[in-house]
Amino acid sequence: MSEKQAANGKEFDPTDAFREMRDTYLDAWAKSMVDTVNTDAYAKASGMMLNNYLSASSPFREAVEKVMLQALQQFSMPSRADVVSIAERTVNIEVRLDDMDAKLDRIEKSLASPRPASRTRSAARPAARPAARRSRKKGAK
Repeated sequence: MSEKQAANGKEFDPTDAFREMRDTYLDAWAKSMVDTVNTDAYAKASGMMLNNYLSASSPFREAVEKVMLQALQQFSMPSRADVVSIAERTVNIEVRLDDMDAKLDRIEKSLASPRPASRTRSAARPAARPAARRSRKKGAK
């Protein structure tokens, strides 16, 4: 059995000292990195590196896009532009359906609402149908 050697009742762990040293080192490193990253010089340097990377990689990216577009066409698969076009059309259809639904709701509410009391009884009734004329055909009895 292990004996308790510390006065606080914990067992002695030889790695505690290394853990404390590691935590202290990481805290100091994090503070120094935060101070470095928050400077204008760092922002300018990283901006220049990003601009150089983007300008250098642009021709390669365009070449890869062309090759990918040709491969998709050969495999009869949609390209990014095709998918975006279909998505835009779908959104347009959804918007139109929502508008139609709202209009139908308004029509339904107007039909379901009680009729105003100011209308007269004759105005509330549909117009009477004219009597149908009967014509006799020649030779009919």
